[in-house]
Amino acid sequence: MEISSLQSLSREHGLMTMEQPLKERDAEQQLRIGVPREVANEERRVALAPSGVASLVASGHEVYVERNAGVQAHFQNEEYAEAGAELIDDPGDLYAQCNLIVKVGPPNGEELDYLRERQILISALNLGGTTPEYLHHLKRLRVTAIGFEFIRDRDGTFPLVRMMHEITGSMAIQVAGRYLESNEGGKGVMLGGISGVPPSTVVILGAGVIGEWAARTALGYGAQVIVLDQELGALRSLEHYLDRRITTAMASDQYLRQAVRSADVVIGAMMSDGQRSPLAVTDDMVESMAPGGVIVDAVMDQGGCIETSRPTTHSDPVYREHGVIHYCVPNMPSNVARTASYALTHVLVPYLQHIGEVGSINDALWNDEGLRSGTYVYRQHLTKKSLATLFGMPYRDIELLIASGI
Repeated sequence: MEISSLQSLSREHGLMTMEQPLKERDAEQQLRIGVPREVANEERRVALAPSGVASLVASGHEVYVERNAGVQAHFQNEEYAEAGAELIDDPGDLYAQCNLIVKVGPPNGEELDYLRERQILISALNLGGTTPEYLHHLKRLRVTAIGFEFIRDRDGTFPLVRMMHEITGSMAIQVAGRYLESNEGGKGVMLGGISGVPPSTVVILGAGVIGEWAARTALGYGAQVIVLDQELGALRSLEHYLDRRITTAMASDQYLRQAVRSADVVIGAMMSDGQRSPLAVTDDMVESMAPGGVIVDAVMDQGGCIETSRPTTHSDPVYREHGVIHYCVPNMPSNVARTASYALTHVLVPYLQHIGEVGSINDALWNDEGLRSGTYVYRQHLTKKSLATLFGMPYRDIELLIASGI
């Protein structure tokens, strides 16, 4: 574990005395929340939908939205203005006026120059693109930085990650169905078949959240669904949730080869927490598929789990290898930007409300384990042990920092 339990700290009398200044304040803190327009390549989502802005404004907070921040998710400037947001033309002005910035992707390029001392930054971290220079910059500014993908609920789940994975799993089947069509160079078959014509066979690698939602969606289309995983317990749970309407198998070499050879569609959804996705399907397995079949590697942002996969883009999403269509776009939820933005809003707004209610980010981190687990930079210190190990940087336990008043 990266963080020791606060409960254990409370038993130490020395730390208990330090806890006193951290009691909740009588008055709530008015937040000045900034929502910049995303500038990362092909990122169409926005961190807060107008409905989320309205909730925050109704709670007494000020929300500043960069003009056109929501346009690619089909949220118009007028909607934000009607929700109570102030529209800002210049991103530098937006950063300068706000004590909390919430965005989808981490700041990069010019955005780093806009950050101000002691600001709160809530965004994805995107570990694959993180650099020591980025972390040092946040530390120099004494920014409190919280990563979406690390925020954990009391039940141990990661709500933002789960919602994006649900979207990814469902989208993977939608995409596969489209590329099976003759017009896209596919086999010219339907996922669900019709009376007298059997359905397509969809093979899903991985029984996690992406695999579960891919299976649910494929079943909805009427496809024959086979799910393979390396953990028997995950397969058993998925069979239970889906009322045994799927076929499951352990992801052994024998079963993988049989399943891939028979597949019309292969969905790559196999992941390892904090590590690169395991390579499940080899080049020769892909070669055994019938021409016109479709592979959707839905875990490309973790490196992909199919040997023939390589990253593609929303503007140029597919290529062929061994006659099989490959769709390997990282950040698939960006292509359903409106749905994904609502999902982000529903998870983020309660956390923002909580920061305002307790009076400060320090008190919010003390009281909320989810926010605490999401914090990776706090008061000039790196507080995520995995990042410290990855980049060879010093690490401090965030609970000890908060308790000591540093």
